[in-house]
Amino acid sequence: MARRIDNRNQKNHSVTILGEGLTEQYYFTHIRTLFGYHYTIKPYYFSVTSLVEMDKKIAEAITDGGFAIAVFDADVAHRNEAEKKKLESIRRKYANKRNVVLCDSLTSIEYWFLLHFENTNRHFKDSAATENELRKHIPEYEKKAKFLQELKWVSNLSSERKLELAKTRAKFFGEVGESYSNVYKAFELLDKLKQIGQETTKR
Repeated sequence: MARRIDNRNQKNHSVTILGEGLTEQYYFTHIRTLFGYHYTIKPYYFSVTSLVEMDKKIAEAITDGGFAIAVFDADVAHRNEAEKKKLESIRRKYANKRNVVLCDSLTSIEYWFLLHFENTNRHFKDSAATENELRKHIPEYEKKAKFLQELKWVSNLSSERKLELAKTRAKFFGEVGESYSNVYKAFELLDKLKQIGQETTKR
C-alpha cells in the first residue's frame, strides 16, 4: 500500500535520495530527467559505506521536514548477523515515519533492474550473479561511470511498460522469496508528491 501523505502537517515536500554508489546516483539522475520528478541528488548522499552512516544521512535529510529515500543493497545484511540486526533496527526506527522510504534490494539494485525483464524472485548467490543475469537483457551493463552516465540504458528500462512491470512484480513478491526489491516504494512516493504539486499548481 502506498503511504499516505498528510498535506496539513507536511510543510516541506522536498525529497533527498541517498544511496551507496554510482549506480543508484546515475539511475535516479536519469529517472528525474525522464519523468520530471523533483528531488535532490548530490554525490555527498551517495558515499554511504554502512547502515550506520545511512541512518545519519537519513536524519540529516529530514531535519527540515523533507523526505528521504534510501536506496541500498541488502546482501551484506542477509549473510551477516550483525548487519542484519542493524537493518532491522533501522526498519523499526522509521517504520512509522511517512517521510522516510527504505528501498533495499536483495541481492542488489540490479535485481530491481532485472524485474523489468523477468518475473522472478529466485535465489541469486550474490550481486555478481544478479548482474550476470541482467546482462542477458542488457549485454553492455557494467557498474562504471562510462556506462552508467548514459541516459539510454535507463530510457530503455523505462520503455514499453517495463518500468510498470517491474513495479507490479516487486510489489507482488514483497519480501517473500529469495530476492526482493523495495525500489517501487520510491516511485509511489514520488508519484504522490508529483500529483500533489500538480493539484497545488491548479489552485
